[in-house]
Amino acid sequence: MAPSDTLRELGITLPSVPKPAGSYIPARRSGSLVYTAGQVPIVDGAVVAQGKVGAEVTTEQAYDLARVCALNAIAAVDGLVGIDAITGIVKVVGFVASAPGYNDQPKVVNGASDLLGQLFGEAGLHARSAVGVAELPLNVPVEVELVVEVA
Repeated sequence: MAPSDTLRELGITLPSVPKPAGSYIPARRSGSLVYTAGQVPIVDGAVVAQGKVGAEVTTEQAYDLARVCALNAIAAVDGLVGIDAITGIVKVVGFVASAPGYNDQPKVVNGASDLLGQLFGEAGLHARSAVGVAELPLNVPVEVELVVEVA
């Protein structure tokens, strides 16, 4: 099944590609790979949550925010080459703005990984980093970037 069909089956609509907050583009192709810029939890042009995970934001909330970030990243790829050109997810990098002592970053980034598995099945299996950081742009709790392989 094509990824666009899976999206429809799951009742998911890709968002508009969020406007870059700086001097960069949302996605860039190099050969058979597309690299996305880090995507934050923006919906309809607005940041949907702010704060640190383990303080103002729970792990469960951050998991859902990581899904939003992953959808924004897929939208960036879709805007460049089309979602159905994706043949595999190569790597996910998730950054989690973490309160002192918080160490469940992998559980947060599972939000992105689980969504990619739902959308792409076995082709959604990927290498991954889940990194705790002190701050993220716009005071968001999560940022996700992807490397995807395309036809």
